[in-house]
Amino acid sequence: MASCCNSLRLEVFFSSAFKSSKRSSNAIPIPSSSFSHLGNHRFALQSISFSVPRSPSFTIKASSSSSSPSTTIAEPEGIKITSVPTKPIEGQKTGTSGLRKKVKVFMEENYLSNWIQSLFNSLPPEDYKNGVLVLGGDGRYFNREASQIIIKIAAGNGVGKILVGREGIMSTPAVSAVIRKRKANGGFIMSASHNPGGPEYDWGIKFNYNSGQPAPESITDKIYGNTLSISEIKMAEIPDVDLSRLGVTKYGNFTVEVIDPVSDYLELMESVFDFQMIKNLLSRSDFSFAFDAMHAVTGAYAKPIFVDKLGARPDSISNGVPLEDFGHGHPDPNLTYAKDLVDTMYSENGPDFGAASDGDGDRNMILGKKFFVTPSDSVAIIAANAQAGIPYFRGGPKGLARSMPTSGALDRVAEKLGLTFFEVPTGWKFFGNLMDAGKLSICGEESFGTGSDHIREKDGIWAVLAWLSIIAYRNKDKKPGEKLVSISDVVKEHWATYGRNFFSRYDYEECESEGANKMIEYLRELISKSKAGEKYGNYVLQFADDFSYTDPVDGSVASKQGVRFVFTDGSRIIFRLSVRSGFLFPVIFKGLYSLPLF
Repeated sequence: MASCCNSLRLEVFFSSAFKSSKRSSNAIPIPSSSFSHLGNHRFALQSISFSVPRSPSFTIKASSSSSSPSTTIAEPEGIKITSVPTKPIEGQKTGTSGLRKKVKVFMEENYLSNWIQSLFNSLPPEDYKNGVLVLGGDGRYFNREASQIIIKIAAGNGVGKILVGREGIMSTPAVSAVIRKRKANGGFIMSASHNPGGPEYDWGIKFNYNSGQPAPESITDKIYGNTLSISEIKMAEIPDVDLSRLGVTKYGNFTVEVIDPVSDYLELMESVFDFQMIKNLLSRSDFSFAFDAMHAVTGAYAKPIFVDKLGARPDSISNGVPLEDFGHGHPDPNLTYAKDLVDTMYSENGPDFGAASDGDGDRNMILGKKFFVTPSDSVAIIAANAQAGIPYFRGGPKGLARSMPTSGALDRVAEKLGLTFFEVPTGWKFFGNLMDAGKLSICGEESFGTGSDHIREKDGIWAVLAWLSIIAYRNKDKKPGEKLVSISDVVKEHWATYGRNFFSRYDYEECESEGANKMIEYLRELISKSKAGEKYGNYVLQFADDFSYTDPVDGSVASKQGVRFVFTDGSRIIFRLSVRSGFLFPVIFKGLYSLPLF
């Protein structure tokens, strides 16, 4: 049996940097037809070669506890709390963004309940007893049932109040915003992010702490440890809560409040951005806008924000109704899965501005007319323009940061603007520590995640509003009939000022864990023997290592975060394993396709 509860994904990253050039032309996205799901692959880098077998993922059945009856353990102010016997279930180790499995696994007896109870067993009592927790999700299949389970276990463990989004819906960034605004002790997010939803697909759960950021490894490690020894679940015997109606329901000293999932988040966005300036842009007859919510959670936010508040045309929102199976789609905002939007933006009379967001609303893709903005470029360009175009950054950003696999485009902005810069492992919690310490304002990951310290999560709609702000600011004095500054104009100007970085990522999905781990061990052995100055074709090695990060705030160390080969010209090759459900997206890679690069 494989060493992990789920199949692994190998992530391979290539990036290189080039000096700026006076020449320019539209960037062309790699066609989605050029990529297919990977079977048995052989991949070679100069003299290094290895094969990555593909095998089906597997699940482990939950232990049954139906033979052991529950017992009443407390009746605080009229609530009957029972102890439900249970047994440990293998494979409940939390990954970078929570626990993610197939829906059928979570629906097995006590699977979700064990993890939720293990969470409460891992937290100090003062972090939840008589406290307030937030609950929301992306609207995917099983969220309704999971909401009721989480509410009852929270009541059983002494939580005072649950704030839950109507119908259980609340985007990941909105959960972070509500935690911070309402001064909650933390919150549950029911989502498998950008992965498909429905009875045959994925579900996930994670916990965010009182700053709104994902729980640190010190907590997730405790949760996993407790899943290995759990023997009881504390469950309140209360009726299911009607999540369709706003309002407060009380059961003794426990309260459930169903809240509007949009209002607190919208209020925050209005404090960050100049909505009137954006509205002036969206109301122009010579500017067109398109947003694809992919039948995911941002469908609940798109109309109130873009249409009702900012004046976009109602037909500018597509796939705007959240569905449990995302309309049989894959809610991942990239060139492959957001193909309908890409086709629209590359049509002869396509809109000027296009954007999409993912399942839980924390990722984004930005497109201009026949022009794709890579995620690595996007965060760099937002950072370079934030002080001028976004009121929240009027005093200038405090610092910038990116995940290690992300291209070095943001590094160049930090250097030119004289800002503190951080390179961190993959995972938003590493950014959160820096934000809480006042060291970081804007950050991003190459996996289409961008954000700032307005919350402690990446934020898809925030990124769209940031880009709208940049375009609105650049065109605020343009009169009707004058040529508008476009997304492609802004990007090409950025390349001319800072230089251009190229980036490509390849995901090898559902790799059998034993073979994948052996391959990584081989690479670690290889880097231990590598020496500076060695040549890999035309590239000269500067250093090779297994990335390690020491948090400058709390001193914690995250090791073995990705094998890196870094060359003297700034180019890098990175290998990283992930236990999350995989995905594949193409970005521009110099030399792989015949593309006009400038």
